[in-house]
Formats: sequence, structure tokens, C-alpha cells
Amino acid sequence: MKKILKPLISVIVIGALSLTINIDKNVLANAIANTCKYDSASKVNPDYSTMNCLLTETALSYNVPPEIVKAIAEGESGNWRHFDINGEAIVTADNGIGIMQITNQAGYNQDRLKSDIVYNIRAGVETLVDMFKRKDLPSINGGERDVLEHWYFAIMAYNGTKPVNSPFVQATGERNANAYQERIIQIIEKLELIDLTELPFTREHFQYDSNSRENIKFSAMNYDFDLPLTKSKYFFKTNQKVSATTNVTVRTRPTTDSPSMSTLRKGEIVTITGPFEYESVSTKKNHFVWYPVKRNDGTEGYVASSYLNYSAQTPMPTPTTPVGSIEVSKFADYKADQYWAEDFQWAVNKGLISGYQNVYNPTTKKYENLLKPNTNLTENQMLSVLFRYFKSDELASTKPSSSWSADVNYQLANKYALPTLGGKSASKQVYAVKDITRGNFARILASMHYGKTVSQPEAILFLREFDLTTTKTDAEFKPNDSLTRAHAVAFFHRYEQIFNK
Repeated sequence: MKKILKPLISVIVIGALSLTINIDKNVLANAIANTCKYDSASKVNPDYSTMNCLLTETALSYNVPPEIVKAIAEGESGNWRHFDINGEAIVTADNGIGIMQITNQAGYNQDRLKSDIVYNIRAGVETLVDMFKRKDLPSINGGERDVLEHWYFAIMAYNGTKPVNSPFVQATGERNANAYQERIIQIIEKLELIDLTELPFTREHFQYDSNSRENIKFSAMNYDFDLPLTKSKYFFKTNQKVSATTNVTVRTRPTTDSPSMSTLRKGEIVTITGPFEYESVSTKKNHFVWYPVKRNDGTEGYVASSYLNYSAQTPMPTPTTPVGSIEVSKFADYKADQYWAEDFQWAVNKGLISGYQNVYNPTTKKYENLLKPNTNLTENQMLSVLFRYFKSDELASTKPSSSWSADVNYQLANKYALPTLGGKSASKQVYAVKDITRGNFARILASMHYGKTVSQPEAILFLREFDLTTTKTDAEFKPNDSLTRAHAVAFFHRYEQIFNK
């Protein structure tokens, strides 16, 4: 069963970022059913390819990443089932209805939630969108809708912000793999075949009484993570350049049952030649879709969406990329007249800072590439920059010994006896995501330089003696102020100029 997109979605979604046309919801539902060749009057579960289409099209019509909607449907209903063997909607003991398990949602026709799969899916997607818009839930970075990790708290709230869904087990401080949103993320990773970034929360940010049914109290309402997050794979456009995330087979048809034509190399750039298509074998339950692509040699075929990624607009330098070849002026907040202008040009080309790609800029109200020079660095983020500079090969080759996202940085910090406040123990992990002060940064940099732990006064003196800072006194250095991204790249650039000429 082969369905080619997208006569419907291309009308509704412009740039995959905003819903621009107000279409009557019933008209929209009929259009989705027609696009997916589904008879809404039938009372049987559609085949997997059709259900994939219904979930995907509805998600896209509301500007929600389909990966999330399909994983929630999987987690709620199991195997994308809406009807039982008797043609009746599945209703659970807590009155959850159908594929999206809609429970006690005012404003929806209860009978239609049971009889109409498209209506049920729509109700689930609208509920998820409402959760994403809530102001009493924490936000992540700029809250871009096409970034999967940014939906973390909306997914949590879909099931409820109860203690059971805390990211951490309060008693032990361990990550709570059984939290609803964590289970949905596991489904995305397993069935979409993509790896999401584990967000480095700390348990202190989630307050609750484990013996109570009261909602979790969030002590942090915004997280700004300088991490490689995951954009939805459903917004590639025709003629767009994308790259292969790994060595991957190019198929003659949109199914793994078709012959192999060739193999893309990891990092190889190909061109999208048309809208994505669904799995052509209707009995295969793939959450992903297939894109038609063309290689540089003219070869054309299909590649699973899981293995394609946005071609880096600001590529990280490789051994064959001359320093200075990446122009930082493409970042919207770059200013040539600022003290840090040359520092960022150097740091980006050195591979120390990659910037934020395609994020919401509240100043221009556009999605742009940003450097965010005035954003504070956490201790963990600073360690990433430090080890990219001093120990890049070791940073790349060290394997994590736990699921904690900062594990490798703190392995190396411990190895080199760096005076960090954070650490791998549960009680110290909280400090890894706190802003690092200029004084603590000076201690870590000086300790790395000398190969031994030094005090803060000694560290500031080191910076002053080698002209890494122009300040004349400790007070003028402001050791208790937070270290910004601009401060960090300036210090490392000066270090390079003085010690590695």
C-alpha cells in the first residue's frame, strides 16, 4: 500500500513551523481520511501503513512532530489499536477511549471519540498542543515546535504531572525510566530508530511528596541546554540537502523488502527529490517514513527518514577545513563590533562552539542560527569546551559508564583532578547544570594548565600574569559572576594566542 504525500499538508503547513490557514476541522478530518485512503465509517483497525498516515497527517496539520504523536498512540493503545475484535472502541477501566486514550476531555463528543478514529486522534493531538502551550510547565530553550526534546513536559502533562512521572525517583535520586514521558521517548527511539538527547535535569527541580497525589512542583521553569537536540524528520523539503547519520542502504522502493541499490556513507550529502512516502508493505509497523533521494552521481532511491538529518548550515571543522572558513556572520546575533567577535570566529572554526541552529529568536521573532554570547555556561557545558580544546581525541573516545549525559566530562575531570563542584554522585550532579562562576572557571583552567589543583587566588593570578585577563585586582575580575559564552571563548582564544602560537 503506497501513499504519496502531500497534497493536504503542503496547503496547511508553511515552512513546517506555523499553521497559517484556518480550515474547518471536519473538512480537515475528511481531507486526512481521503489522503490516507481510509473509510471513517468502518469499524476496523486500519493496516499499519494507513494508521501511520492518519497519525502523521493529523500531527502535521497541528504542527506537532509526528514522532511524538505516533509514540503516544503506541504507548496508550499498544500496537495502534482503536477497535476490539467486535468493532467496538477499546475503553479502559479509567474510561480512556480508543487509540489516544482520551479521558474526561470536555468539549469532545464521547460517541464520536469511540466511533471515529480520525476524530480520536485529533482530540489527542489537540490535547498535546494544549499541554505544550501551558505556562505552568517548564520550557526548554526556545520551545521550538519541531525539536523533539522540547516536548518533554508536554508529553509528561498528557498523562499528568503526578509524582509517578517525576524524571527522578526522589528516594534514590536515580533517573525514573518508568515516568510516562521517559517511556514515550523509549518508544520513539525504538520504533523511529533515532536517538534523543537525555536532558540533564536535576532532582532538586522536581518537588513532590511520594505519598501524595498532588502535582509535582517545578522549581525551575526554563532550561537552556547547550546540547545537540533532535529536529523532527518530517519537515524535509524537495530539493533540500540532507546528510546520512550512518552508513545506510538506498532502496528501490519505500520498504526494506525492496532490493538494495547502493549504500550511503555516514555524512554523505544527498538531495530530497520529493515528499516522503509511507511503508509500501501495509503489514509492516514502521513508525518512520521514506524519502526519495538523489546522490551526487545521479543515483536515486529511497532512504528511511530515521537515517537522514539536516545538513549542517554551520559545519564543524574537519582536518581538511581551514580555520576561518566558517563565517560566523551567518549567526543572527553576531556583531562585528563586539569584543568577542574574533573570539567566536576562532572558537566556531576550532570546533569549540557550534552555536544554536534554527532556534527561536525573541528579538526578531524568527527562527535563526544564534551564538547567544551573553548566555551563561553551566559547569558541564564549560567542561565540554575545555576538553574539546585540550583533550578532543580523548573526549571523543571515552565511553560513558552510566546514562548520565555529563558522565564523560566528569570522568575526564576526575582523571585530571580538576576542582569541579559537580560530580557523578547524585548529590553533586545538581552542580553540573548550575552556572559556573568566573572564579571556578579560572581554577579549572589553571589546574588543567599546571596539571595540579590550584586555589582561586592562584588561578586568577595565573590569568593576570599571562595576560589572559586585563583586570588588575581580584575584585575587578568579579570571580563570583557567572561565566558567559563570550567570556569563555575569549579566555580560550587568548590562551591559544599566548601558549600555542
